[in-house]
Amino acid sequence: MVNAHYIPRLTALLIALLGACSTLQARGTYQTPEDFLREVFSGSPPEPETLWLQGDVKEAVTKILGHRYNALRIRYWGKGRRTAWILEEIGKDQPITTGFVVNDGNLETVRVLIFRESRGGEIRHPFFTEQFNGAGLTNAHQLDRNIDGISGATLSVRALKNLARLALYLHTRTAYADDTP
Repeated sequence: MVNAHYIPRLTALLIALLGACSTLQARGTYQTPEDFLREVFSGSPPEPETLWLQGDVKEAVTKILGHRYNALRIRYWGKGRRTAWILEEIGKDQPITTGFVVNDGNLETVRVLIFRESRGGEIRHPFFTEQFNGAGLTNAHQLDRNIDGISGATLSVRALKNLARLALYLHTRTAYADDTP
């Protein structure tokens, strides 16, 4: 039998452990980038291509994100009028790896692939990511629709919105933006 003196301490310990478990639950790999690309391209992704971040592209990317992108080039995969992008942005402290499919200038798919933050993991759920489906980019490089936030996940939401804008912009810089079906 547990001494009544220890019950408040054990309760506090149990609450702390449960909180830590739910926080760790948000972290994880939900889909590998390779599996995402296989899914997007029906099992046969095309060879990756490279978009160099230089000149006006580099300036636009910096403006969209509010800082320089952490790479000199970005790989993407394209077929027809579709492109797929695997992009990363810091939420609060850690990168969030997200897959985007742009089809004919609009977002077709947004999927959080790897989430490393301790908070804000709700952004991986379809109730959030499906808001992006069909979104396009305005001339001012803004999304053409409102994306509802999630209380407690502000920085993760901001990261995904910026990455969505980035994927849409980068698509316009590829030959796939002008291909005919």
